Amino acid sequence: MANAAARTQDKKAKRNRFTALMLTGFVCGMVGLAFASVPLYRLFCQITGYGGTPRIAEVPLAAPTENAPKIKVRFDANVNAALPWRFRPGQREITVPLGEQTLTHYTARNVSETSVVGTATFNVTPYKAAPYFAKIECFCFTEQRLEPGKEMSMPVAFFVDPAILEDPNTQEVTTITLSYTFFPADENGDAIENAASMDGEHPAVEIQAAALTPGAR
Repeated sequence: MANAAARTQDKKAKRNRFTALMLTGFVCGMVGLAFASVPLYRLFCQITGYGGTPRIAEVPLAAPTENAPKIKVRFDANVNAALPWRFRPGQREITVPLGEQTLTHYTARNVSETSVVGTATFNVTPYKAAPYFAKIECFCFTEQRLEPGKEMSMPVAFFVDPAILEDPNTQEVTTITLSYTFFPADENGDAIENAASMDGEHPAVEIQAAALTPGAR
């Protein structure tokens, strides 16, 4: 009788240990997934244009024709309240031929007394146009450091894929808005994670002169 009770207790102890190991593995897996989800989500968005994320390309697929249709591109600039920067587009809007590589600039200024590193999130509206908006060069690909009181001009090279006119869902699009939001960067990349969790929203964001004309200060 005592042996049977001992065996029963031993089986219960083994089941408990197995359950504990399973739960521990599950928790560790969820933590790992949480850390991996943000970069994987961003990569997915950059490839597909999901959530208004522009594609990343090396060069336009083909040179635009002489009478290529044109589209208007507007530029928007935002700064998270925690980042002591002034950030603005060099141009409010431009009209570009479809398929033509275009270069524009944004300007950022550190208004604090310490060196600050910022990182930019970005999206395109309307969201359905994002797969056809391709960036070749962008300051948002890397973190940006600004010394106290310093100002920096940051280039953006892009093109709009002519295939936008072949998609029934985007044929009526005549204006695309490219929007950036700068956040303070830290060693853990919390700014990017927090921004990704907003899913396109910008709480606590301070609008910084998105409608300035070229050369305005």
